[in-house]
Amino acid sequence: MSTAASPPLEAIEAQLQDLIPPRCPPPSARGRPETLSGAALWCGLLVCVLRKMTSQQALWRLLAQSGLWDFPRTTVCAEAVRLRVLRAGPTVMQELFAQVSAALAATIPPDTTLAPFATGVYVLDESTLDQVARTLPSLRAVPAGDDRLLPGKLISAYDVRTQQFVTIQTTDGPRQNEKVAARDLVRTLPPQSLLLADLGYFAFAWFDELVDAGYHLISRLREKTTSVTLHVFTDQDGVRDELVWLGGYRADQAAHAQRLLTIQHGETIHRYLTSVLDPATLPPHAVVDLYARRWSIEEAFSLVKLELGLHLLWSAQDALIETQLYAVLLIAQIARGLCAQIADRAGIPVAQVSVRLLLRDLPYLVQRANGDLIGYLAALPVVKGGYLRPARTVRYEVPRNLPIRPRPPDLVLWRKPRYAHRRSSRVHTPLPRYQD
Repeated sequence: MSTAASPPLEAIEAQLQDLIPPRCPPPSARGRPETLSGAALWCGLLVCVLRKMTSQQALWRLLAQSGLWDFPRTTVCAEAVRLRVLRAGPTVMQELFAQVSAALAATIPPDTTLAPFATGVYVLDESTLDQVARTLPSLRAVPAGDDRLLPGKLISAYDVRTQQFVTIQTTDGPRQNEKVAARDLVRTLPPQSLLLADLGYFAFAWFDELVDAGYHLISRLREKTTSVTLHVFTDQDGVRDELVWLGGYRADQAAHAQRLLTIQHGETIHRYLTSVLDPATLPPHAVVDLYARRWSIEEAFSLVKLELGLHLLWSAQDALIETQLYAVLLIAQIARGLCAQIADRAGIPVAQVSVRLLLRDLPYLVQRANGDLIGYLAALPVVKGGYLRPARTVRYEVPRNLPIRPRPPDLVLWRKPRYAHRRSSRVHTPLPRYQD
């Protein structure tokens, strides 16, 4: 496809054509030739996301009236375009998302300085999708704000080292508890990975299962959780690092000992749990820094919802919602991957590259970069308000090189668990035990 005459907005699309090769089912040999090619349809859908278009009809206008790249304009009507996307379902966009993610993985250098003892560092989290418009007959009588207008949740595992989504799942239950999908999500990640999770995943039985399956974890401590101290590694300069049993009462006790870190900053106290029991492997300052990076998935959710328009769903039909979801995630992968490459070239943390400014001004930056966009941006200074700017994430200074009292070699770190009985709507298949 020729791009010599592309207007400024399409300059970015010209850059994306190499990253988004059309992977579409071949047309059938029977019947008349297709009027609208699969390549034009799916590339058009991605360009609609990139241009922040807000309806299905915008896709038809792009393909039939304004024109897309060097594709011939289609003569089909808007309803035919909608039905074509609906019949295909989300499968094509899911496959394209997987292919582009694999291609990006080969080009994004992971930040191996983060928890080098782990095979990977991942955040687990979920995000509720925004309400759909009451366009379907079955939804017109539903009052605004009703849960029946919520199409469900995006469930994901996010790679902190590469700033990429690695696993995407969905559920139509907008109020589903995070732990329901957690086991299926974790099965997609390699053992010996470090998992960062918020309090929605807090449960004694879940922590024990992760340890048995060979995963490491960092979590915050839920308020009013009781514990029994086994050994204190250090307790000075506002840092208390100790081994504990979770659950001080007989009715609810975890099996595996955990490290509990209490960090005081002025009047504020933060408490963290980790299954990494050796402070030499994971010092207190590293625990605080790693858990702060859990915020990267919240920034990724904000990117797909606000910057790439997922808060404006094009349809109330499940298949079209999921197709739009994967199209938005695919563009987000490319944008975050570009930020990671710029950060690597500049020798700075990826958090210092503004993905929002990059998406907003990329067409003009492409024109000024003379074929080396990454090099052009990496050479810019790190200044407040710039494309490269100081990270906004709050970092607490935690003392380093604290004296550590070794734990007694005969200290028992496992006990028979007793879990408080809670109702569950699903029978879980436990994670397999890790065999070293």
